[in-house]
Amino acid sequence: MKKALVTGGTGFVGLQIILQLLNRGYDVKTTIRKDSGKDRIIEILTENNVKNIDNLSFIKADLSSDDNWEEAMNDREFVFSVASPVFFGKIKNEEDAIKPALDGTLRILKAANKTGVKRVVMTSNFGAVGFSKMSGLTTEKDWTDENTKGLSIYEKSKLLAEKAAWNYIHQSNVNLEFATVNPVAIMGPALDHHVSGSFDLLKNLLNGQMNRIPNLSLNVVDVRDVARIHILAMETPTADGQRFIASEDGQISMKKIAQLIKTKRPEVSERVTNKSMPDWILDLGSFFNQEAREGKLLKDMNRNVSNKKAKEVLEWEPLSNNEETVLSAVDSLIKYQLI
Repeated sequence: MKKALVTGGTGFVGLQIILQLLNRGYDVKTTIRKDSGKDRIIEILTENNVKNIDNLSFIKADLSSDDNWEEAMNDREFVFSVASPVFFGKIKNEEDAIKPALDGTLRILKAANKTGVKRVVMTSNFGAVGFSKMSGLTTEKDWTDENTKGLSIYEKSKLLAEKAAWNYIHQSNVNLEFATVNPVAIMGPALDHHVSGSFDLLKNLLNGQMNRIPNLSLNVVDVRDVARIHILAMETPTADGQRFIASEDGQISMKKIAQLIKTKRPEVSERVTNKSMPDWILDLGSFFNQEAREGKLLKDMNRNVSNKKAKEVLEWEPLSNNEETVLSAVDSLIKYQLI
């Protein structure tokens, strides 16, 4: 029986990875920050008729402390580094986000190297890949420039954490196989009320907080596909040393998302606006505030994103498409009363 550790088991992606690993017959251990996380995870897995729940164990560990990480990995062959540092409120100081992200990433890798783990698959994000590219085809060979105007503190922290991880892996005294998964906006069906930050776009649209729709497109991915790519990156020998963009085929515009909700989910579309935001509003606003700069970057960046590498190296095929991924996310917002 293959033995894996999943960090951050209560998270949106972590839960899906645990679910799929158990259904595939893995012995799974997961880290939780609070004792209440154990009951919550078991309840969710039971509700979803997950197999082999008895193969799941728990250990308390936090990215901000060295406590228990070596114990968590001592008998594990594989580690899924999914957890991210938890922030409360708006992050104003870059160092408050970047240092915990770097420290937490290196803490995981050092413990894995010390305890003889075979392979670590790290959840990075598309913010480390394609936020500086304005044209052409974006692939795993691309890296975001940390000085890109409009890059959010969160995206910058993920970028620098992934760079630090690769720098560590390439050291001569490190004997770890390593791969990263770089998801675009993660949506799809949630297993409980815990959803990704990408759902905020849909929340703002559905709640009427987005009173004009910007002229921007999104690359989206179903959370089940993200989990599947993680597992394939762990199981595929040739995935060692590789990055994998996790994205459905193509892209979808915010305008199309609004139309999709109005057509397919009219019962929650009352506050979804029909008004468009002229490009000049974001362009002008970008001179004055960070939120507009971030919006302008999302509008201007290249959305021609390749998922070819995951298909060819991992033999992965998308479970969902853009429209289904968005609608299942909307359904989760309705189901868990998040709008």
